[in-house]
Amino acid sequence: MAARRVGGGCWQRALWLGRRCRLPDWRESCRSSWSSTALGKTVDNPQETQEEIVLPRRKTWGKLAVLQTLASTVKRDPTAAHYMFQDDPFLMPRNAVNSRLYSLSKESGRNAAKYIIKNFPQYFDKTFAEPNVPCLMPETLTPRTEGVSEEALRERIHLRMVKQSVDMFDQLLQAGTPVSLETTNSLLDLLCFYGDGEPSPEKEQEEKEGLEEPEVNASEQKAPKRQFQRGSQSSGPRWRENNHAERIFKIMPERNAHSYCTMIRGMVKHGAYSKAYDMYVDLLNERHKADVHTFNALIRAVPYLRERFVERWELAKDFLTHMAQQKVQPTLLTFNSVLKSLRRCGGVGRTMSLLVLKEMEALDIEPSLASYDHLLSVYYKGVDDQSSEIISEVLNEVEKRSFTAQDPDDASFFTTAMQVCCDLKDINLAYQLNKALEKGDNWKFLDVDRLNIYWSKFFSLLCMMEQIEVVLKWYKEMSSSLFYPIPKNILDLLQALDAANQLEVIPSVWEDVKQLGFSRRQDLLEEILSLMSRDKHPSEIQLAFAKCAEEIKAVHEPAGQGQVPLEWTGSALGHVVVLFSRAGRTQDAWKLMECFQKINRIPSDKVMDEFLTCAKQTNCPDEAIKMVKLAASLGLLSSQRLKSRTEEEFELSETQKKALESIKWDGDSSDSDSDSTDSSDSDRE
Repeated sequence: MAARRVGGGCWQRALWLGRRCRLPDWRESCRSSWSSTALGKTVDNPQETQEEIVLPRRKTWGKLAVLQTLASTVKRDPTAAHYMFQDDPFLMPRNAVNSRLYSLSKESGRNAAKYIIKNFPQYFDKTFAEPNVPCLMPETLTPRTEGVSEEALRERIHLRMVKQSVDMFDQLLQAGTPVSLETTNSLLDLLCFYGDGEPSPEKEQEEKEGLEEPEVNASEQKAPKRQFQRGSQSSGPRWRENNHAERIFKIMPERNAHSYCTMIRGMVKHGAYSKAYDMYVDLLNERHKADVHTFNALIRAVPYLRERFVERWELAKDFLTHMAQQKVQPTLLTFNSVLKSLRRCGGVGRTMSLLVLKEMEALDIEPSLASYDHLLSVYYKGVDDQSSEIISEVLNEVEKRSFTAQDPDDASFFTTAMQVCCDLKDINLAYQLNKALEKGDNWKFLDVDRLNIYWSKFFSLLCMMEQIEVVLKWYKEMSSSLFYPIPKNILDLLQALDAANQLEVIPSVWEDVKQLGFSRRQDLLEEILSLMSRDKHPSEIQLAFAKCAEEIKAVHEPAGQGQVPLEWTGSALGHVVVLFSRAGRTQDAWKLMECFQKINRIPSDKVMDEFLTCAKQTNCPDEAIKMVKLAASLGLLSSQRLKSRTEEEFELSETQKKALESIKWDGDSSDSDSDSTDSSDSDRE
């Protein structure tokens, strides 16, 4: 490290320069006194070590350094939605479904704009931007070379006009004009990439290969029989028989390695795995060498070419051997392709995956997030006895680095790792994974959909393993800013509140349920009502519960045109009656008691006892008599007991006593006084 060192001799030059500059008087006096003091120290003590000034090395800042520094001072707003959404209450999503819909609508708008520009370029020929930035201007998508020539063909290939390129190629052949090998290979590249179809904004990216097949045994077993051309089931373009790419390849007067490699990669991409392997055999027979991208594609196709797990590994190993023989240097994507194939090799994959990582280390190739994603999938899917050793080592490596995207599967790592943490029920590993996510730019690997999946799983694990105070703290910070809770998250939160005996938080959870648009989810309503009505609480809490019950009751009633009300279940109706009764709302409770006959359900003993207690507290003997009549009409065994309670606990007038005595009892219930204390069926559905 080079640095300028200024010795004592330089002070004399500084003093001389200061005199020539003719500074103002006060600056002159300060400078002179300071300089004379420094010189005095040097002259008076010549044996002392001279003081040295070390100038720091000049630091070169990047163009974005200031913006990055400013960005580091801004923290996430826990009350705000994702920055990609409009800052407008009507355009901000309420739940995960809306979030996905709004994000896709923005992308659809971009695609619509590209479509208009592509199909109507004549309306975008004027440039008003000053200064003109070419990369921000619409691309020129109209061919400028007219006529039938190889130059015109190359231009159409460059503009990715598949059909016009094929037609131009056929016209050149019919005219007897030879087409160079380079141009023909470029046409093959275009056809194999787009699957012999026209490119369009609506086409999705390459479909992921099928999910892992069931892991039957860690030992050597035969995989379940199935169609290995499973990729053909996806919605993307598939490899058609005798398509333009195959036709042009067959009529080529000469073919080089590029021709074969392009065909192999196109066939693998579009699901023709057996044809790709046959094409590779032809390449070897012609004594050509494949490139690294072709080997990567063939290794990814291994699970579709062999049935047995060991056979798949042997074929992948053969491809690696051929790479060594042809002196093709493997890359990160090569080893990631091997690990991806090992995901479908059962116990063989678990045995060989660590050896692949050691080989990467020997070649000084750093694993990417996709490498670790495949490793976790190999070890933690389809295995009953799971250990946290592998994922702990992986997270120890990941949290040290800030990764950049090198493989399309890099984006799947964080969601896969969080799923493993949930399966292991290890909250400490989940915290460590969060720390790795916050390292550098690792957060960029989670798009809106993956972000919601990641935090949803993390929150479920929190509800299962953490204290309720920690759960509520995370819930407040994450909800609607990092993720939108799904119904399962709400159920997990309710279970955590129940386990911590903090059911008084349920009204605030109900407000979130309404905001998220889950107020018509029957499973959520049943769980909320069940928890609120299970035990008695102080009056303030009971009033809050009754308010929630009233809003749930409104969901079961007709609200307006086109909205179908939910159907009552016996349990939900009973829970609402109990909540109204405990809040002293006797009339509202009785209206719902009358609904039991309408929906052909039978109230439980708990519901009738709570209603009778409420009638006593509010001094409503008429409602108590009505309830006894209802029990008698339903033929309940508890009707005699309810009559006795009414006679003992209420001050009845003569008219009310006669009304109570005039109730006709079912014969089965009158003969079984000893069984009058038995409870009836709570909910007959």
